[in-house]
Amino acid sequence: MSEPRPSDRHDASDPDDTFAEIVDEETQRDPDLAVIEAGSRTLRTQSGPPQGEAVPDRPADPETDRALREVEQELAGRWGETKLEPSVTRIAALMDVLGEPQRAYPSIHITGTNGKTSTARMIEALLNALDLRTGRYTSPHVQSITERISLDGAPIDAERFIETYNDVKPYIEMVDAQQPYRLSFFEVLTGMAYAAFADAPVDVAVVEVGMGGTWDATNVIDATVAVVTPISLDHTDRLGSTPAEIAGEKSGIVKQDATVILAQQPVDAAQVMLKKAVEVDATVAREGMEFGIVSREIAVGGQLLTLRGLGGEYDNIFLPLYGAHQAHNALVALAAVEAFFGIGAEQARSLDVEAVRKAFLSVLSPGRLEVVRSSPTVVLDAAHNPAGALAAAEGISEAFSFSRLIGVVGTSGDKDVRGLLEAFEPIFAEIVVTQNSSPRAMDADELAAVAVEVFGNERVQVEPRLDDALEAAITLAEEEAEYAGAGVLVTGSVITVGEARLLLGRR
Repeated sequence: MSEPRPSDRHDASDPDDTFAEIVDEETQRDPDLAVIEAGSRTLRTQSGPPQGEAVPDRPADPETDRALREVEQELAGRWGETKLEPSVTRIAALMDVLGEPQRAYPSIHITGTNGKTSTARMIEALLNALDLRTGRYTSPHVQSITERISLDGAPIDAERFIETYNDVKPYIEMVDAQQPYRLSFFEVLTGMAYAAFADAPVDVAVVEVGMGGTWDATNVIDATVAVVTPISLDHTDRLGSTPAEIAGEKSGIVKQDATVILAQQPVDAAQVMLKKAVEVDATVAREGMEFGIVSREIAVGGQLLTLRGLGGEYDNIFLPLYGAHQAHNALVALAAVEAFFGIGAEQARSLDVEAVRKAFLSVLSPGRLEVVRSSPTVVLDAAHNPAGALAAAEGISEAFSFSRLIGVVGTSGDKDVRGLLEAFEPIFAEIVVTQNSSPRAMDADELAAVAVEVFGNERVQVEPRLDDALEAAITLAEEEAEYAGAGVLVTGSVITVGEARLLLGRR
């Protein structure tokens, strides 16, 4: 996308003139997209760049904090995210009584096993850099429930979150009364997100599935672009026991005539996705075929990339995140945004490379190989399955030269805990097992029993309280002078990482 030259612009004080001028300049664009972008750029010129933190604090105002806690308590009284009745019946009913807010904007829908949230953040950053207003819906949250719903790159503030809940609450209660089961925690949040995006209004929504795809609550949108990050085994009790079976569920987000951006996949998963695309006349772009990584170099604070997208090559892209998996997420995000603009299929052009560089430079991904302390260095990563653990282990080994690494691990009881521990075993000198505050957390002693089988008794320490576990790991990292370059990796669950982030004072 080309940015108008300053010398070509008239006085931007009149919004109507600015709007007309931008539309006129976008003569090579789809007319509807040109109008969308023009309205967005006019609004953003008046309102300034988005503000906010990736992980917001609790509200400073006591009354607002009290009101937010009341909403959180009401939501917590509903079915949790792990209790499901696999259908979109209830969320569809809610959308109906709300007036179908999810139809008010185009969407990019993201499924897969790992990398969804990071990819969503990158897509959002690219769209913002290209002057589109965005809504992003991701899950789970690291620290604050308000993180799940973002506008223009920043979580909605507590006041807006409360207001949105109160606006939709009467309709939620109406649907609850008509259905055999009440709307779940995740269904209510999904309805709130779609309503907030329509109210903003946004130009495009970036939506991450909660689980699966076909019957996921988010799947009441007809996204023009469906993104599939790498598929591996997770939630096997609900999605299937093989990558192919899981891909079958996740393929449900691929809609008629959409474009599918397919990250590198196991062969059987890729076959399922390609078959689904044929059934609905969707266009498929595959990593390693239609787009790919040209080069990747480790750099201070991240990595330097050259990416081949659907419309050409983008060089000198600095990504301030660690790990090869984040480079692949960046590539997939780039292809998704190109596809959203019709690049590669309808148009033979590329995005503005300077805007692409600016976007990736701004990307944050809390709790994904995130450094939160030095001396010793403490890193957080929300890996919670074997594939995620392998990616984190490779990323931390590549980006950091620790002389010794101590692991702090707290997991959920429904995960492949042995597979996760085996992925980390080669890089952890010692491991401190613990548990987070979630009811789903695996008991620390049970986790220790598995850890002893993987690491041996001498390398395992048990600290049921997370604060004690962090202190023990930091002490182990500091205890001998020869290990001055030691570090700590906190991992195993998004909840563990979020609670550690709070304990370590990260904001």
